[in-house]
Amino acid sequence: MKQYDDIAKLLLRLSTLLMLFHGIHKLLHGIGHIEHLLSAHGLPAWIAWGVYAGEIIAPLLIAAGYYARIAALVLAINMVTAITLVGGFFPLTLTKNGGPTIELALFYLIIAAAIVLMGPGKYGINPK
Repeated sequence: MKQYDDIAKLLLRLSTLLMLFHGIHKLLHGIGHIEHLLSAHGLPAWIAWGVYAGEIIAPLLIAAGYYARIAALVLAINMVTAITLVGGFFPLTLTKNGGPTIELALFYLIIAAAIVLMGPGKYGINPK
């Protein structure tokens, strides 16, 4: 039903707040492991600082509906980077529980892509 579209968009946006747990963990424990992964792939380690934009700032902006499409694009780029660094050439490697190694990052990528395409809905600071 069309009348619930904006509520569904709000729920989708709010789901990105779960990414904050990952960002806060990195604030508390550092991003050295990400810097190492980037260096191992021949990329500059300073790129790892972008994880704070993708895992803390972007989810807050998305949830608030404030420039949600741009923030969702930042989150999507963060997730593509995570998938590339963790999944590498074999992104469909399975964990011991049977799920893909990149499963969580892929979920966030899909959510971010949906928000980029649909927009934040009317329940937000600057809805479009």
